[in-house]
Amino acid sequence: MPTPAAARHPDPALRFPPSFVWGVATSSYQIEGAVDEDGRGDSIWDAFSRRPGAVAGGESGSPACDHYHRWPQDVELLADLGVDAYRLSIAWPRIQPDGRGPANRAGIDFYRRLLGGVRERGIAPFVTMYHWDLPQALEETGGWRERETALRFADYAVLLHDELGDLVENWITLNEPYPSSIAGYAQGRHAPGATEGHGALAAAYHLLLGHGLAVTALRAQARPGDRLGITLNRSPVVPVSDSPADAAAAARLDCVLNHQFSDPVLGAGHPPELTEIFAGVSDFSFRREEDLAAIGTPLDFLGLNYYYRIHVSDAPHTEPDPAARTADDLGLDRTHRPAGVRRTGLTWPVEPAGLREVLTGLRARHGTLPPIYLTENGCAYPDPAEAENTAEAQTPAGGRAATDPAAPTTAPQDLERIDFLAEHLAVLQAVMAEGIDVRGYFLWSLLDNFEWALGYGPRFGIVRVDYQTQERTPRASFHWYRALLAAQEHSVDDAERSTIG
Repeated sequence: MPTPAAARHPDPALRFPPSFVWGVATSSYQIEGAVDEDGRGDSIWDAFSRRPGAVAGGESGSPACDHYHRWPQDVELLADLGVDAYRLSIAWPRIQPDGRGPANRAGIDFYRRLLGGVRERGIAPFVTMYHWDLPQALEETGGWRERETALRFADYAVLLHDELGDLVENWITLNEPYPSSIAGYAQGRHAPGATEGHGALAAAYHLLLGHGLAVTALRAQARPGDRLGITLNRSPVVPVSDSPADAAAAARLDCVLNHQFSDPVLGAGHPPELTEIFAGVSDFSFRREEDLAAIGTPLDFLGLNYYYRIHVSDAPHTEPDPAARTADDLGLDRTHRPAGVRRTGLTWPVEPAGLREVLTGLRARHGTLPPIYLTENGCAYPDPAEAENTAEAQTPAGGRAATDPAAPTTAPQDLERIDFLAEHLAVLQAVMAEGIDVRGYFLWSLLDNFEWALGYGPRFGIVRVDYQTQERTPRASFHWYRALLAAQEHSVDDAERSTIG
């Protein structure tokens, strides 16, 4: 594995199969802006951002990166980067302002222009149908707590397929249902900002039901080449000691964060320990046995997002009365910071070995898996303009020179990000050599963007965005990633890349 003192040129040992798909990822609410243009409806994130104190600095997804108007420039960045594929999401309220009914033609036309521009450059779109921006009108009738929202999502998926299916082969139903449900309906730190028990668990279930109903409907009208998947976030949960209590706390979070979603999606049913964990919190009356067949419909691929491990210990429940608990009150403390581990600008531990645990753990639990794409992997670091290009600000312990010799002198030198990417790709390469079928890698993210409740402070992009001027400046990591991709052998030419499957 590369060390923090490694040279900034891509390691020539990082070589992947010729058919491996290289990409970057973004999401609609985080980059598009134009939240009140061309018939777009309100989303739960628009409404949540208007709450005092909900989002850092009172910020929102307007104007974000103004991608709605500047998409041709961003597509040119993709082409310059040399990616095979681009993972983007569709804003549901831009297509159905109220979450139901006919398509908003202006919204469809925007995505047809964008997808057409991507394909014209030989880049395959991987389209996420839902990346957290539920139409606010559906939230006002219960949101994901209600079965009706799952039915509306399936209708929306069919509409997208009808309108855009000639431009898209690779469809992802949902991005990360755990944050959508638990962070949004139990923790209150994401939209819609609820703190519930039964309601949050119902939201988790109905997200999966919406996925299953959408896959079932799209299978019935599939075009040749269609491929259907879902993206789950995945973190290994590590007890901070060998005590049985800490191990039990880690197992509880592992179930709620990971197995609650992957087990039913991969056809294994609901993990039985989930009902034990939430005894007294929910009676799970929203479940219907017949739903499992739809939720577990075989997938063409599985998307996984990996960022960090979570280190936990046992702790008392915040609320002694189970009936009053949220679905996030698991009787544990997640704030532990492992000693001697580097941390990103968001204080997330940098532990590339956790990616191995994600992949091997899934195989151990489920045996044969669908083909896997790593659909998000990346990091945020502070980016003060006055410090970003100085050796003093960017030289980590060990005295490494703060210059990427492959990048122009004007490129912001985000060398910590390069280390992060190189180390995780080395782990991915090793795990693939052990027989796990990983077909592609999508770096998060192409652009700096609106980072949800954290506002515009965290910068995940390999392209720096000046939010005052909307100027885009590729960082050193952009040039490093471009060089890495250029060094790979490809089994398809540019004319074929837009139909990668």
